[in-house]
Amino acid sequence: MKKITSLIFALALSGAALAQKTNYNLLIGTYTNTGKSEGIYTYQFNTLTAKTTLRHITKQVDNPSYLAISPDQKFVYAVNETGNTSTVSAFKYNALTGDLSFLNKVDSQGADPCYIIADNRNVIVANYSGGSLAVFQRKADGSIAEAKQIIKHTGKSIDPQGRQKSAHVHMVHFSPDHKHLICNDLGEDLTYIYNYNALAKSTVLSIKTVSKTNPGSGPRHLAFSPNGRFAYLAHEFNGKITGFVYSNGNLKKIQEIGTTPKDFAGKIDGADIHVSADGKFLYETNRGDANTISVFSILPTGILRFVQTVSTLGKGPRNFSIDPSGKFLLVAHQYTNDVVIFKRNKITGKLTDSGQRIAVGAPVCLVFDKK
Repeated sequence: MKKITSLIFALALSGAALAQKTNYNLLIGTYTNTGKSEGIYTYQFNTLTAKTTLRHITKQVDNPSYLAISPDQKFVYAVNETGNTSTVSAFKYNALTGDLSFLNKVDSQGADPCYIIADNRNVIVANYSGGSLAVFQRKADGSIAEAKQIIKHTGKSIDPQGRQKSAHVHMVHFSPDHKHLICNDLGEDLTYIYNYNALAKSTVLSIKTVSKTNPGSGPRHLAFSPNGRFAYLAHEFNGKITGFVYSNGNLKKIQEIGTTPKDFAGKIDGADIHVSADGKFLYETNRGDANTISVFSILPTGILRFVQTVSTLGKGPRNFSIDPSGKFLLVAHQYTNDVVIFKRNKITGKLTDSGQRIAVGAPVCLVFDKK
C-alpha cells in the first residue's frame, strides 16, 4: 500500500512539474487614461497552445505602462506615467494566483517614467520627459524607499520635429555581468554606460563611458546576446539597428542595418528589440506608418543578416516578448488594443500568425513570469 501511495504522490509531483513547464503568468502593463484599460492584467499563457486565460486585474493603478518582476518572483514594480505627478509603485506578487497586492508608491523623480528594472537590491527607472534616471532601494518587505540617487541629463540634439529639444532617458538595462548599467537617451543621441555598485548608499551609478549615436537617430532600446558578447541598439527615428561588440562596459560598433525598405517614405518610430534565448535571432518592431516586425539571424561574429519583415497585424506595436518555450512571439499594440500572438519557427526564426489574440486596452509592456 505504501508503494502505491508513493507512486501516486510521485506521479502527482511529475504532473505538477509538467504544468509548471507549460503554463506561465504573463503580466501586461497598460495605459489606463484611454478608458479602455483597468490596470495591470495577469494572464495564464500555455506554451503548447498559445491559449491565454485571464487570472487577475490589478485595478486603480494609473498608467502602469512598464513593469518589472523581481528576481525572486515575489514582487512587481510598475511606473505610473502621469506627467509631472508620475510615481513608481511596488506590489507583492502571488505567482500561484497572479494577484498583485499594493505595497507603496514614491515619486519617480522625473516626468513620464517609461522603463523600469529591478534586481535584489534596487529598482531603477528611466524618466522620459524628465530626462533623468532614478535609483530606489528595495526594502525587505518589497516596498521601495525614496530615491537614493537621481541623475539628470541636460543635453539635446537635432531632430527637426522637436523631439530632441531636451534629454529623454528612454531605457535602463543591466549589463550581462551586472557590473554596469546601460542608459539610452533619445533626446541627446547618447548611450551612457554607468558603473553599477548595488550596495552603495548614494552613488550607485558613476559614469564609465558615453557613446554617441548618429545625430537625429534617437537611441531607444537595447538588447544583449545571451553570451554577453554583443549588444544591439534600436533607433526610434530611423528604425536602424546598430550592432556592437560589448566588453567590460565598452561598446565597439560593428554594423548598422536598416529595418525598412530604402524607398519607405512614412513615419518609422522604431519601438522594441530582443534577441532569442538561443542567441540565433534578433527581432525589432517599428510603429508609425510601418507597424512591422523584422527578423535577423545573428552570425557567430555578431553580424546581422536579414531574414524577414512582416506586419505586426495591429497599430502601434510597443513592447514584444518571446514566450519561455521560444515557440511564440507576442506583440502589444497600443492603438488597436490587442496582443497579437505569432508562431515562431525556432530553426528559421520566421514568424507566422497563430490566430490567437488577447483583447486588452492600450497594452504597452509584456512580462513573462519565467520561474
